[in-house]
Amino acid sequence: MKMTRVSQIRQKLSFILCMVLIVAMALFTTGCSGKPDDKAVSDVITFSDGDTIGEGKNAFPLTIVHKDGTELTVTVNTELTVVGEALQELGLIDGEEGPYGLYIKTVNGETLDYDKDGKYWAFYVDGEYALEGIDLTEIAEGAAYMLNAE
Repeated sequence: MKMTRVSQIRQKLSFILCMVLIVAMALFTTGCSGKPDDKAVSDVITFSDGDTIGEGKNAFPLTIVHKDGTELTVTVNTELTVVGEALQELGLIDGEEGPYGLYIKTVNGETLDYDKDGKYWAFYVDGEYALEGIDLTEIAEGAAYMLNAE
């Protein structure tokens, strides 16, 4: 009888251990869903052609050419003096710091990944490929800026 009692205890412990492992695996796989960080997604806002966004004394037009070729132009108003800072503050662009400054990954809700699709966001000033990064470009009166999916 003693063996039976020990056997029953072992069986119950095995069952409890099994249940704990199942719950732990369920929690682990839920946390590894592969979905993007909610904060990163919600930081980027989309705008429509002709919108005026922001407030401030510095104003400039920004044209966005998406990967599918659709184009829109918004007027940006800001108190800031650097194009990249103004666009980040308004949630129009998002990216990460790289060796050459801000590497733009998302514009107006569209994310490009050069490693995956061979496309990136190119920055233009008055129709010319910018010689400085967007985070170093001072807002110039009368200048037009463009972000193009290339």
